[in-house]
Amino acid sequence: MDPGGKGIAILRTELTPLDNTLSVIRESTMQTYDIKKDRKDLYAPRAGGFEIVEVPPLDFLMVDGHGDPNTSTAYHEAIEALYGASYSVRSVAKARLGKLNTIGPLEGLWSADDLTAFRKRDKSAWDWTMMIAQPEWVTADLVEEALSAARKKRLPALGLIRLEHYAEGRSVQILHVGAYDDEGPTLERLHRDFLPASGFVPRGRHHEIYLSDARRTEPARLKTILRQPVSKLTAASSAAIGKATN
Repeated sequence: MDPGGKGIAILRTELTPLDNTLSVIRESTMQTYDIKKDRKDLYAPRAGGFEIVEVPPLDFLMVDGHGDPNTSTAYHEAIEALYGASYSVRSVAKARLGKLNTIGPLEGLWSADDLTAFRKRDKSAWDWTMMIAQPEWVTADLVEEALSAARKKRLPALGLIRLEHYAEGRSVQILHVGAYDDEGPTLERLHRDFLPASGFVPRGRHHEIYLSDARRTEPARLKTILRQPVSKLTAASSAAIGKATN
């Protein structure tokens, strides 16, 4: 016997499209955030020229490492963990807060004890901090819950991830189109021409924002924002630069 079984099956079939519609409506009324759309001044620069921007403090999921990003296992594990954590944070925020965000682009802070390592492309000497921006509603407690939920994915670098408030301030940026290894001439123009002519000196770490998926994009078509925090050139800093170059 099947008391009402066929009727229940039919009812479920009819309700499924309704449930899907209600889900779409709920998402459309949620508070949403997409950093590439909401901060076009920082994430959608015009191609062809340097721009001076004021970068407000932003929250990021971050993980630190060292070495050649092309060959380092730690680098690839860091990227996997960042995306895994970001999607888990997104899921928890949607469930707990009713807020929804688009996962931001991968970003990297780069430095080296010897800055010539960048000109020489000595990638084994590079220090990196890879990161993904988070909405302002993401808290340390929410991240902790999300990381706990993400542990079932067994991502080796998950335990290295932290939430950090990063203040960059005044910066100069440019959109680079092309292979990562072809960034050198643009960076040379930035440091040798644009910054001195504009009365700036670099400070902090070199920042890159990867707008393209390198797995699916030809190297010649990759889009990367190159950003350098700067300070105004003062008499003292000018004298220090003069001593360093003499």
